[in-house]
Amino acid sequence: MKNKISIEWYDEIDSTNTEMQRKIDALENFSVIAAVNQTAGRGQRGNTWHVQEGKNLTFSLFLKFQPGELEAADNFLLSEAAALAMLDYLRGEGVECKIKWPNDIYYKNKKICGMLIENTISERNISNSIIGIGLNVNQKDFPAGLVNPISMSQITNKAYSLKEELVKLCRCLSSRLTLPFGEGMANEYEECLYRKDEFHEYSDCASGKPFVGKIIGVSTDGKLCVETEKGEVRRFAFKEISYII
Repeated sequence: MKNKISIEWYDEIDSTNTEMQRKIDALENFSVIAAVNQTAGRGQRGNTWHVQEGKNLTFSLFLKFQPGELEAADNFLLSEAAALAMLDYLRGEGVECKIKWPNDIYYKNKKICGMLIENTISERNISNSIIGIGLNVNQKDFPAGLVNPISMSQITNKAYSLKEELVKLCRCLSSRLTLPFGEGMANEYEECLYRKDEFHEYSDCASGKPFVGKIIGVSTDGKLCVETEKGEVRRFAFKEISYII
């Protein structure tokens, strides 16, 4: 492990990201807050992250950067690094996954992990980042309203110790999120994209109209590049495209 990671466990908390915000002035670099039960977990697009108590990993990682170390314009590098770290960990457990842009982790057509990254910007630089992660580990029954969840246990038929798995996962996060980022990370991220180089149906969130396209990569500013059936390349920012699964 490249960095010493301090893990603080709570039996119950509203949100690990929210708790980090409350304690942000006292946090050391690579601090982790984890919860056995998270009552108000937050996901992307303002969604709630649903978990069964004591069955999954819900935690946040705090990163602190020196002035000029990571520009705000390069914030997507954090998504790339964190998503690749999750793949490193899951592959080590025999679970082959893909990255659903920008940083959800999918096993086939089912979601196993989600992230919420919140950055603090100071003078065009990222001064700190909170990376909230929810990983489905031992849960086997999910609320009916969730579209496509799956857990590690459902895939491998194994039961996992959450505290032991978090230590292993933190090793992967530490390796990937230590600056400078590894050469070729953007290419590696693109090669791991869910649905890359395949035609599938999507929805344009601005118009609400469905279209068929093929993911061909990600721009340097983190936009998803999709080629339509007519050969037009369209670039979508977060919340501008929806996957139809």
